Amino acid sequence: MSRPQDPSREDAAAVPDHRLFFALYPDTPTALRLAALASRLRTQLGLKGKPHDMQRLHVTLHHLGDFVGMPGEVRAAAEAAAAGLAWPRFGLSFDQLLSFTRKRSNRPLVLGGGVGLDAVRAFRQALGEALVRAGLPVQAHFTPHLTLLYDDKTVSPQAVDPIGWTAGEFVLVDSLLGQHRHVALARWPLRAASDQES
Repeated sequence: MSRPQDPSREDAAAVPDHRLFFALYPDTPTALRLAALASRLRTQLGLKGKPHDMQRLHVTLHHLGDFVGMPGEVRAAAEAAAAGLAWPRFGLSFDQLLSFTRKRSNRPLVLGGGVGLDAVRAFRQALGEALVRAGLPVQAHFTPHLTLLYDDKTVSPQAVDPIGWTAGEFVLVDSLLGQHRHVALARWPLRAASDQES
């Protein structure tokens, strides 16, 4: 006779453990500078939140969803869409610091910007169109940013010395929820469409 299942275990099994998204990651020298900036700002602004690990600093392009287990069909569709996208390398530059205030506590402290992030906006739109063609939903709203840390204190928008990098690739990422770890599932180089004609 089989034992009845523990409802608490069923609930635990239904908690999402994978978050898939497309992202841009800084090169190592830029990641080091961003990490140093986060630590410096934390001290200057009297914040208590822990700066993100250097390996987790990124710009999210499209969030594909939170899932229980790896969603094979979603991953396959996303990879197919990304593989068909030809795009040249582009620069991105952040020149503003601010807190996102949608939450009452544990607010993201982020780097943002204006025209220095226009190329990110254009690339995200092209990637979004490819994802839609592959049958995946995308969110229209987008505020390009890079999160440095989370803190209860609100930091008003203020200018910072520009910091950025040249994006040479984009990445499909699996964020292992609850583990604070990112796994790169696939990477695609950014290139001109003419580079494929050979």
